[in-house]
Amino acid sequence: MESRPYFLFGDLIGNAGVGALSGLAAAALIEPAWPALLAMVVGMLVGDLCAVVPLAALTVLFGAMEVMLPVMLTGMTAGMVAGMTAVMGPLSIGSGAVVGAAAGLVVLFGTYALNALIQRRSRRPSSVS
Repeated sequence: MESRPYFLFGDLIGNAGVGALSGLAAAALIEPAWPALLAMVVGMLVGDLCAVVPLAALTVLFGAMEVMLPVMLTGMTAGMVAGMTAVMGPLSIGSGAVVGAAAGLVVLFGTYALNALIQRRSRRPSSVS
């Protein structure tokens, strides 16, 4: 993954924005009367759909492979989290956007941490003879 400030800023803005959009859409669509499993699945699908359009713009600016994984994962996760939060009680659209943006940042930081772990393991010399 890129470590230059331009790309880091793009990742932060992209994931927070897609997370907020996904959370907003899930909060607007899902109501407390829904079954939890259905709300989670619908939230995931809505989050995926909300990530596709911004992803087209983000890939042009920041590269396709570097942006696609965290942004699509953010869309799904933010939609599921906001959907499950909406099932537990009424969730305003603004609160849904905040929940989604927070989920997006958690996904981004997790993606960077796992990438660093994989890179460190791949640089270790193999002890297999």
